[in-house]
Amino acid sequence: MINLILLFPLLACLILFIFKKKFLNNLMVNLYAIIHFVVSLALCFNMDFLPAWSGNKFFAVDDTNKIFLIAMSVVFLAVAIYNNGYLKNNEELTRKIRHYTYMMLFFVFSMTGAVLSTNLGITWVFIEGTTLASAYLIYFHKTKHSIEAAWKYVFICSIGIALAFVGIILLTIATGNLNTLFYNDLYNNAQLFNPFWLKLSFVFILFGIGTKMGLAPVHFWLPDAHAEAPSPISALLSATLLNSAFLMILNVFRITVFAGCDGYARIMLLVMGFLSLFITAVFVYHINNYKRMLAYSSIENMGILAIGTALGGIGMLAAMIHLVGHSLIKASFFLTSGNILELYGTKKIKSVTGLLKTDRKTGWLWIISFLGISAFPPSVLFISEFLMIKSMFMKNHFILCGLFLLLLTIIIYGLGKAVIKMTFSEKTEDISPKDFGWNMYLPQILMLAAAFITGIYMPQGFTKMILAAVAGF
Repeated sequence: MINLILLFPLLACLILFIFKKKFLNNLMVNLYAIIHFVVSLALCFNMDFLPAWSGNKFFAVDDTNKIFLIAMSVVFLAVAIYNNGYLKNNEELTRKIRHYTYMMLFFVFSMTGAVLSTNLGITWVFIEGTTLASAYLIYFHKTKHSIEAAWKYVFICSIGIALAFVGIILLTIATGNLNTLFYNDLYNNAQLFNPFWLKLSFVFILFGIGTKMGLAPVHFWLPDAHAEAPSPISALLSATLLNSAFLMILNVFRITVFAGCDGYARIMLLVMGFLSLFITAVFVYHINNYKRMLAYSSIENMGILAIGTALGGIGMLAAMIHLVGHSLIKASFFLTSGNILELYGTKKIKSVTGLLKTDRKTGWLWIISFLGISAFPPSVLFISEFLMIKSMFMKNHFILCGLFLLLLTIIIYGLGKAVIKMTFSEKTEDISPKDFGWNMYLPQILMLAAAFITGIYMPQGFTKMILAAVAGF
């Protein structure tokens, strides 16, 4: 099963390269999305038809990465459905669309490998692979701003990957004579590691992979890249790539927990988490580009994940719930921004007026996505943020709790001001409505429905998966 979702995109790229038929672009993406979704369900929920050879030494599912895999799979399926309408309305050259498909397949392949890897070194390789694949996707429109965003992305993330590599070397020094980077071996022998080198290793890995996760102060590539990438790619970047990087940080953090020196790591995660919220609160109020606005919202939510991880216990539980909710809602937000861009031909907030009158379905999706990401009940993010506040109270972090609430309030105000202006204002230009078709509305509707229904009722299987994922933190 795991071999199937890792090998199929490579085979699909080969088929596209040989036959070069236009219809194959969407076919291969849709087929891979369906296979990825079915296999992920089988792996995560232990379905009866799952073969015995589903895992191997280098790639396997465990209690932690299941939640990341299923979130990626659901978002990728939604993006694939949306992508059918997006490419239909896109007048780019056939060859350019084929390259776009190559890179999307390779991008998802790299993220899947990073999530399923059982070895820290292999995870590092796949994280680097995501950079190579997504750089072209960011540059896809080949404008001045897109090439600048792509170069900034490659430059900053390459430095981050290099720092993470140094961190891995330092980790091998901490392990002494243990010549392995397999996670289970590192967990089982963590108490024998040298605390000094382990702490230093975590610093390098956190800052290095933190660039990919979008944590401040190493987040600078993210607003430009998300703003310039095609909307389906922006959804993948925010809802799946950042999660993949977070999982690598989480696995290394677990080593420090088993080694008994996690206090230092928790402080660093708290600092970077609150700094991410602060950066978003400062910039979101003055942003005039709605895709950049969503990018800063992603930085905020990655900060919330870091804070939850640092708190541990209920905070860690909240972080896992938040990860799923953010993936669904932010993907919906970015896909809906693609509809707005198609309608108005601009990313400027001040140029988008009367959205509800121009396209009622897109307008309501934009509003509901805002309510969901702002944690308005019954959004599942309300539960995660409520649990995080509860965790702070239980640990007597009253000042941090107050700061957390203040920053979230400022961010919600900044987002809400832009969303309300775009949707409820009077139309200043005569924008003709477009018939996007069901595939540019349905993915957002389903993801938002899942995020809001889960906020009311969490299925037993999902609850068990979340509880298993946080065990040991």
